[in-house]
Amino acid sequence: MVWHNESYQMVLDHLYDGVYFVDRDRVIRYWNKGAEKISGFSADEVVGRSCADNILTHVDESGNSLCLSMCPLHAAMEDGSDRQAEVYMHHKNGHRIPVSVRVSPLSDEQGNPIGGVEIFTDISNYKSIELRAKELEEMALLDNLTRLANRHGIEKGLVGCFEEGKRFGMSFGILFMDIDYFKKVNDTYGHDVGDRVLKYVAETLVKSARPFDLIGRWGGEEFIAIIRNVSGESIEEIGNRMRRLVEESYLMLSQTKLQVTLSLGATYMRADDTVDTLIKRADRLLYQSKENGRNRMTTG
Repeated sequence: MVWHNESYQMVLDHLYDGVYFVDRDRVIRYWNKGAEKISGFSADEVVGRSCADNILTHVDESGNSLCLSMCPLHAAMEDGSDRQAEVYMHHKNGHRIPVSVRVSPLSDEQGNPIGGVEIFTDISNYKSIELRAKELEEMALLDNLTRLANRHGIEKGLVGCFEEGKRFGMSFGILFMDIDYFKKVNDTYGHDVGDRVLKYVAETLVKSARPFDLIGRWGGEEFIAIIRNVSGESIEEIGNRMRRLVEESYLMLSQTKLQVTLSLGATYMRADDTVDTLIKRADRLLYQSKENGRNRMTTG
């Protein structure tokens, strides 16, 4: 198969990541669709502009400008080495976006430097998760193993949601989740593997949640998700997405693929609810899922 420039451009334009190329003078020569979506700047607004024009105004976490000095791309072109970094990019609408960047120098067939390429990914959601974890840790509300909110952290989150509901009429619901047959995992593979399962399940739940939802470890193999603002996307959709993603995740242990499933109980806040009644109802619904075959969600 012979690939032409048009084929490469089609592939690059279908990436979610932003990709751009610069020449030896750091003039931007290519800007893909992913870059347009993340930054808000169209290719017409960027191609032909120099990094020195500071249109993207990359800064580090301390607010230091990088575009006019040794930004990762410039440094890679200077010494011929690949680099990775996390920086903040200027969006056309004015706000800052945290992005993870990977940069590489480009050379011609004779090895002469001709420019560089940068691939950047929007990590806004990851940054909000990191900040939340740091806040929880400082307040002793973080589970040490999974790095999620612990039981006390979940309870405080629920109290806050009840207050929001009373003051602003904001709806919310919870998902009570339990790993199926987790005791069998511990008995068969040991507690170290059990801990690894808890961590990958926790990570899957967090990465499949929305930034403003709170995922926590209730205790043992039980997790609770506080699902805020459930009017746009139903709690059933969110819960089943989490359940399916956990079901399709796995650990490789030598030649063994270890997979687990979740049973869930899902419920919405009612006018006469307290934190205790809400959790108890979700817990009853969870055990209905267990009794009806596991790896399912019961809503009530």
